[in-house]
Amino acid sequence: MSFNLEQINKDLRKKTPLEVILWTVSVSENPVVTTNFRPYEAAILHAVAKVKKDIKVIWCDTGYNTPQTYKHAETVIEQLNLNIHLYVPKQTTAHRNVVLGIPHVDDPKHKVFTEQVKLEPFKRAMAAHQPDAWFTNLRKGQTAFRDSIDIVSQGADGILKVSPFYHWTDEDLDTYLIENNLPNEFKYFDPTKALENRECGLHA
Repeated sequence: MSFNLEQINKDLRKKTPLEVILWTVSVSENPVVTTNFRPYEAAILHAVAKVKKDIKVIWCDTGYNTPQTYKHAETVIEQLNLNIHLYVPKQTTAHRNVVLGIPHVDDPKHKVFTEQVKLEPFKRAMAAHQPDAWFTNLRKGQTAFRDSIDIVSQGADGILKVSPFYHWTDEDLDTYLIENNLPNEFKYFDPTKALENRECGLHA
């Protein structure tokens, strides 16, 4: 389906995240939301599940999450009664640590590492579920690439990528979490990113 993204983003600019989600659900047949349970993920999961309770929640677990993140994930999954679909790398973390380790971002092996722990499981999930809309919690100011997109974008695969909280600040999300009695967890580790402002690979 063809979308006038410029007009859509103009129309949605002043809408609430809930209104953005409602619009997306109205124009899609098989939306999904992806998560890694990093900080503030409870907001997007809560908002999307509020509109579509049974939405498929795709969790691509790298196998390198902190104990705090795993505990946080269990809390959020139970609290929101999420329809979780878990995807993990084909090789165990223990095996990879022996043969590859966690290569530095400048090491050529880092590309192989990222493909194994993040990209391959994600591609497998998308191939299995064939979504036409994909909710994410991308926000303006996170990375240079994320500054270049908007609330709604569309990939070469035709999937609508929708970021309902795109223009929100950390402070805005803090308020949302408090108002909706949602947990947050900052002890999070992404082995594919050396710097916080480096793109993880899924979105660019």
